[in-house]
Amino acid sequence: MYQPYSVSLDEISEYNIRKSTINHKKAALIVIDMQETFRSIIKDTLVENIKKMIKHADTNGVKVIFTRHNDHFPQSKSLMKWWDGQSLEKNSDNWQIIKELDPTSRTIIDKNQYSAFFGTNLNDILQEAGIEDVIITGVMTNCCCETTSRDAFQLGYRVFFINDATSTDNKDLHLSTLKTLSYGFAYIQNTNNVITK
Repeated sequence: MYQPYSVSLDEISEYNIRKSTINHKKAALIVIDMQETFRSIIKDTLVENIKKMIKHADTNGVKVIFTRHNDHFPQSKSLMKWWDGQSLEKNSDNWQIIKELDPTSRTIIDKNQYSAFFGTNLNDILQEAGIEDVIITGVMTNCCCETTSRDAFQLGYRVFFINDATSTDNKDLHLSTLKTLSYGFAYIQNTNNVITK
């Protein structure tokens, strides 16, 4: 159950010591699983920050990619077992990207595991576009967003993880992901850090 929270970057300053700036000419914004099934953790501030990130991306020529999860494939078996048989069916109402965000004319990656790279053509799309930096937004911070970030790092991308444009069930889970990613995988920033540069 969602518990309202916010995380200041000061809370991870011990780990978030590496600083860098996004190379907009070689960057992609990945909007992860902003679907109706996650409506309970999708709050207005999250949506507004993602909208700001998308607008900034469009203004600066950054490729925008949406991911959309479903449990249609055999690779989802472990997820379904872990979540007591819950299944997100392709083409169901819960599978739809929320109406506040418009993925029309955007690249959409349909995925079936936590990572947006697993069993998809995301890496091929990024490589063909000459992408070196990936910017992570969406839900859930500690599951799909974190796993995608780790895989991106291991594939050689620089990862920029947006603290206030990602969300999960509670502060403990969000904060633990930020600490772990800033320690070994990603530059953690807030929306305004990105859009004001």
